[in-house]
Amino acid sequence: MSIDYTIDHIATPDAVAGVGTKTSRGIGLLALGVMTWVVVSGLFLTPADKNQGDSVRIMYIHVPTAWIAYLAFIVTGAASLIVLIKKKPALGFDRVAGASAEVGVMFMALTLISGSLWGRLTWGEFWAWDPRLTTTAFMFVTYIGYLAVRNLGGSQQQRAKRSAVLAALAVLQIPLVHFSVVLWRSLHQSASILSVDGDIKMDGLMLFTLFTGVIGFTLTFIWLVMHRSRLMLMRGVIEDRGLEAAIRERQRDTAGASQ
Repeated sequence: MSIDYTIDHIATPDAVAGVGTKTSRGIGLLALGVMTWVVVSGLFLTPADKNQGDSVRIMYIHVPTAWIAYLAFIVTGAASLIVLIKKKPALGFDRVAGASAEVGVMFMALTLISGSLWGRLTWGEFWAWDPRLTTTAFMFVTYIGYLAVRNLGGSQQQRAKRSAVLAALAVLQIPLVHFSVVLWRSLHQSASILSVDGDIKMDGLMLFTLFTGVIGFTLTFIWLVMHRSRLMLMRGVIEDRGLEAAIRERQRDTAGASQ
């Protein structure tokens, strides 16, 4: 199979419409099944909290989305470091970094929305300039800026190197966000699972549903990154073909002018 045929095949509308594989479809179905259980258990099977009542059910969205946002940004940072270290262009890792950041921003948005709803029920207001909320919002804005930098002009290699530097710095915010409830006085509650002395302070079914939610959101994250990475690959191929066509057209114009 020639390279030209491969590029033509990848760039066709039919190929773009079918970015799934057996693996991605399997992961997607598994994620759907797990998330269905989380919804049923979180809404109907788990008990209400003795202090927060039914508002604690927001936890089954808020906590997993926060952890998966951390995971997504760590993946972005790690892939970006590989881009910076490798001498040859590592566009595959750059695509993973970009796709993971996009999914991470989505999960972080869900974290902020669910957190504001939980805060309204618990604190009586949607937003407070709490250290955890403020640092989380700042990290959210930072990664929106990272996605904007990825869309600036230049070749794919230039955009990859430029955005990798920002991602490698942005990932350093995660420890600050996570430990903000310890570093400063915060309205935000501390760890939901363990008490200060290390004992589990959550009902068994609540704990199982929470961890199942983390698994379900992780599978969803993997599924989304796989699909988004393949779409980025196709877009990059199309951009390269457009550049090659422009160069050939310029060469023809130059050749015609010299005759």
